[in-house]
Amino acid sequence: MNILFITADQWRGECLSLRDHPHVKTPNLDALAADGIAFTRHYAQASPCGPSRACLYTGMYMQNHRSLLNGTPIDARHTNVAIEARKAGYEPALFGYTDVSLDPRQLENEAHVPGGYEGVLPGMEPVAHLDSEGEPWLDDLKRKGYDNVPDHAAQMLKSASPSEGGKGKTFAPARFKAEDSSSAFLVDEAIKYTAQDHDKPWFVHMSFLSPHPPYIAPEPYNSMYDADDMPQPVRCETAEEEAAQHPWLAHYINNQRGDGYTAGAHSRDNLDLCDKEFRQIRATYLGMMSEVDAQIGRLMEHLKAIGAYDDTLIIFTSDHGDLLGDHWMLSKFCYFEQAFHVPLIIRHPCPQADQTRGTQVEAFTEIIDVMPTILDSIDVPIPRQCDGRSLLSFCRGDALPRNWRQEYHAEFDLRSPYADEAEPPMGLEIKECMVNIIRGKRYKYVHFSGLPPLFFDLENDPDEFHNLVGDPAYKDLILDYAGKMISWRMAHDDPALINLQLDDDGSVRQLVGKRA
Repeated sequence: MNILFITADQWRGECLSLRDHPHVKTPNLDALAADGIAFTRHYAQASPCGPSRACLYTGMYMQNHRSLLNGTPIDARHTNVAIEARKAGYEPALFGYTDVSLDPRQLENEAHVPGGYEGVLPGMEPVAHLDSEGEPWLDDLKRKGYDNVPDHAAQMLKSASPSEGGKGKTFAPARFKAEDSSSAFLVDEAIKYTAQDHDKPWFVHMSFLSPHPPYIAPEPYNSMYDADDMPQPVRCETAEEEAAQHPWLAHYINNQRGDGYTAGAHSRDNLDLCDKEFRQIRATYLGMMSEVDAQIGRLMEHLKAIGAYDDTLIIFTSDHGDLLGDHWMLSKFCYFEQAFHVPLIIRHPCPQADQTRGTQVEAFTEIIDVMPTILDSIDVPIPRQCDGRSLLSFCRGDALPRNWRQEYHAEFDLRSPYADEAEPPMGLEIKECMVNIIRGKRYKYVHFSGLPPLFFDLENDPDEFHNLVGDPAYKDLILDYAGKMISWRMAHDDPALINLQLDDDGSVRQLVGKRA
């Protein structure tokens, strides 16, 4: 069985036409879901990219892998999906990037780690490594005759001309044609790779940058969606009213960080964007998604043409979402649903999966479940370190696994957008910067290690405007969810050696049976 593991960057979970999104068109992902299974309550466990991808690749909660920021190394003692797949004879091939920060203690020079925080996941072969510099893609553009190709991909992600007709700044098309985008380049390379004669099944990790900002799309995707059709962001009437909800929100709304929404823009200026600009950002964001969807469709057609589709496990997901102006913010550095809800589609080739094709799963699933699912599918034991659980039983239509989670869990560090600054924000100590989230079908609790908590009743307040921590009517529920969070953290402390015991003669015993 081949493995095609696809990730997009910053793709909101509701942005699929199969989810009845009112605007976005994703026909190829819809077709994949119709031939597989879609998980509608799928969530990231961390933000931003580096910590979230550490969860994705190791199957671990952030409290255990401890890669808290972009650039925080992953302890080399932790294994990952690529290393484990090699035990079954696979040679995982990377097309794109993994944003993994390597452990400097494993290197001869601990003061310098090649690749910086954009390192390649150990076990992955970088067949087409496309980090932020984008060198292979830029070289491809030069070979195709593009003039004035810059030395850095960010300089290429600029429009060819100013926006016209009163459109927002992100409306103008990219300098490159759709068939020459970075997404198209990665698919071109993957097509070449999978078309080769392989003496064993292949493992391709396709990691697209889009729809991560800067928000820019090539023709015709830049104009596929009309900004006038886009809804207004979900937010209070004023930023001041929004900020009154919580001290962190008040701080971050007025001190936003992250990549600018377009070339030359700065995230500190997000509050100054007009409604027209926000609507255009949303339209361009959807265009970027449709462009990725088209490239995924091209790859699916190739797999069918070479006879590999029916023998390939295909997974599509994202590392985290994007606020897109909701709650007066862009990017993903907050506790709202838009930052953590992401898509997951799995097309499993086994005959048992035929009975579930085209279905949607509403149980809570998390990106830490992806690694165990891949390993379970290729009969590789799931490492003890994994906090996630295999989703293979959902694909095969088996009964709901025993003791399946009733909530999703996520974490982020308040220093994430300020990693390059000398001191943590708001006068906090480093150990006061952690945030934990637990969210069930109706209620959501957010705990700050150094700031007050939040509690939301999502049935009555789906947009998370009203913090109920001070409401006596919710006191018992808040205590209940605080207890759930404590129990969750206790149950998921690092399990590496806890079930082993050495006897007097030095022999090693396992105290309990298989992991659930």
